[in-house]
Amino acid sequence: MSTSPLRTVFFGSDAIALPLLEWMAGDGAAQVQLTAVYTQPDRPTGRGQKVQANAIKQWALARGLPVHQPDKLTPEVSAAYAASTPELALVMAYGHILRDDFIAVPPYGTLNFHASLLPKYRGASPIQTAVACGERETGVSLMRIVRRLDAGPVADRESVYITPHDTALEIEQKLSGACVPLLSRALPALRGGTLDFIAQDEGAATFCRKLGKEDAVLDFTAPASSLAARINGLNPWPAAQTDAAGQLLKLGLADVVAGSAEPGLVAGSDDSGLLIGTGEGLLRVLRLQRPGGRMLPAVEFLRGCPLGLGTRLSSGMLSPLVAKTPFPVIKLGMAPRDGTS
Repeated sequence: MSTSPLRTVFFGSDAIALPLLEWMAGDGAAQVQLTAVYTQPDRPTGRGQKVQANAIKQWALARGLPVHQPDKLTPEVSAAYAASTPELALVMAYGHILRDDFIAVPPYGTLNFHASLLPKYRGASPIQTAVACGERETGVSLMRIVRRLDAGPVADRESVYITPHDTALEIEQKLSGACVPLLSRALPALRGGTLDFIAQDEGAATFCRKLGKEDAVLDFTAPASSLAARINGLNPWPAAQTDAAGQLLKLGLADVVAGSAEPGLVAGSDDSGLLIGTGEGLLRVLRLQRPGGRMLPAVEFLRGCPLGLGTRLSSGMLSPLVAKTPFPVIKLGMAPRDGTS
């Protein structure tokens, strides 16, 4: 078995992969040699819609690595990739579906980091959906890429705990770090030919979808526990929101307290947040934001913008986030951060 580092190409477009890249360039450099990075083309970002490089490109350029940003993975791009003779390819949140001719190039395989404990939450929003569904555990799965959505065999998983006050942002940060021990464990076995990839249980598979602004709506007839999970899972985007007497409010963090009130009515406040009636229990909103303002602790928000007892909040229908079969693909801008493409 060769002891030289594996010539490795990374495919990714999101900052969630930065700790993994840092490890490969640092402590993991004896096992992998990063030779190139493939990432999405520069796109307009933020309120000003200024075209700028993503975090992965910025990281790679700062270290003098070749960066490739094909808009499409054409046969010509595939041929150039094959000519670079990579031994291993690693993928996380790339934004393109890899064709078979890409997948087959590296002799040690094309491996993907998917941000869920597969076969749960295949698809476009595994982090947000796991939190929004009230899970208390999620993780990263290391899998071989196949042409079906997140259906490849899995070699290993690294779990993280979801606390009642974790938002999707905190869980993304935990999962970002979880990729490092996962890869560090897998590489020696991969090089030695002993890394086993186990087929997923198709009967246990669930699918999540790309989120949109329409998912910001809340249905206050639902239980407070379901609403708190959804609010936390949709932070920071698309961010749950409601209308209070003509004023749009974003809800950034929530939990549950004992009590009852008519669904959708403000039932008061306590030392931590705003209390709202639901179909079961009281929802306590811990962070609030007005349009153009900052997300504030609810107590601070209510000092400047009080919501009177009995104020009615708008309510709507919750769209399902999970299904037993894949959701239809809607191509709008950059592909979702699903880890497989």
